Amino acid sequence: MTKNPLANHLKGKKVILASSSPRRKKFFEELGIEFEIRLKSVDETYPKNLKGAEISDYLAILKASAFDRAIASEEILITSDTVVWHNNESLAKAKDHQEAFEMLRKLSGDWHHVITSVCFTTTMVQKVVNSITEVKFKSLTDTEINYYIENHRPFDKAGAYGIQEWLGSVAIEEIKGSYNNVVGLPTHSVYNTLLEL
Repeated sequence: MTKNPLANHLKGKKVILASSSPRRKKFFEELGIEFEIRLKSVDETYPKNLKGAEISDYLAILKASAFDRAIASEEILITSDTVVWHNNESLAKAKDHQEAFEMLRKLSGDWHHVITSVCFTTTMVQKVVNSITEVKFKSLTDTEINYYIENHRPFDKAGAYGIQEWLGSVAIEEIKGSYNNVVGLPTHSVYNTLLEL
């Protein structure tokens, strides 16, 4: 029986996923590798002069810094952050219904970028990769936006939406780049980077 090439490559290593996201956990399960979830809280504040991928890169590294001197020599720590970038503005997680509504109203009928940065940290090296996906929404009615927010409560997602949910099915007219990246993890980049490490 042919072995999973990534699992075989990581023999003797331990992958640590520093994320509580059920979507990222599922992606790691689908990669077919053993991993452990380990969490540390971080104040996700970033310098206001940063733009686009600079923000997600900075936050992915910041999340890794919380584990300073807390990883063993055989461990590979993986931290990540996703940013929705639209009209030179970062749309973070919405605090409430009104904020989510305002975000989705901005994205309605327009293109935006979904940027996910992934930071790989060992005791010897640190590497950051990011992936950018362009997404085009149709023009949304207030009823559609309110229905989505009330039924899916997307307050844990950058840009106040999940592409794998109802809104993704009805609102996305076009997508350029990795679909998985919009869900929350550029799995192709993670796979290839782990093979290189």
